[in-house]
Amino acid sequence: MAVAAASGAVGSVVGQIAKIKGCRAVGIAGGPDKCRFVMEELGFDACVDHRAGDFVGQLVAACPAGIDVYFENVGGAVQQAVWPLLNDFARVPVCGLISQYSATTPMPGPDMFSVLRKRLTLRGFIVWDFAARQADFLRDMGEWVGGSRVKYREDVVEGLENAPAAFLGLLQGKNFGKLLVKVE
Repeated sequence: MAVAAASGAVGSVVGQIAKIKGCRAVGIAGGPDKCRFVMEELGFDACVDHRAGDFVGQLVAACPAGIDVYFENVGGAVQQAVWPLLNDFARVPVCGLISQYSATTPMPGPDMFSVLRKRLTLRGFIVWDFAARQADFLRDMGEWVGGSRVKYREDVVEGLENAPAAFLGLLQGKNFGKLLVKVE
């Protein structure tokens, strides 16, 4: 499994759950510090820095058997690097496309021929679609966090007046973990 934005609030949890469930987890994050955190603190098997000059080569090396599940949080250049590595019948839950949120023109779409040829399954992933399973999630996640099997990191910004800059930083990948604004 490959996870985009692996050091973020969603990606970090997705990869840790994948590991708990017995999967190999490869993270994609922005910068060596975030990649180190993903591997050393969160326990992913590998993490690739999407800002590295040899990102594509590192991703290929980290996924020698290809990718069966790609958890999409980013879109753009990261998605384009992952796409050729998707195995036949790969599944792609699309949870976010942060690289495109402030785009002024649409990004080119996926290679639909590869969707057909590889028989891929693409599915939008919105949390409330799974509201009926909330009790299961709360039970499992409570146990995993309580037992230190799932770890998280918070990036706290002090003061409501700093919220706009924090939000812009989020879109640029400057935060590390779940971004919170503390208002007193």
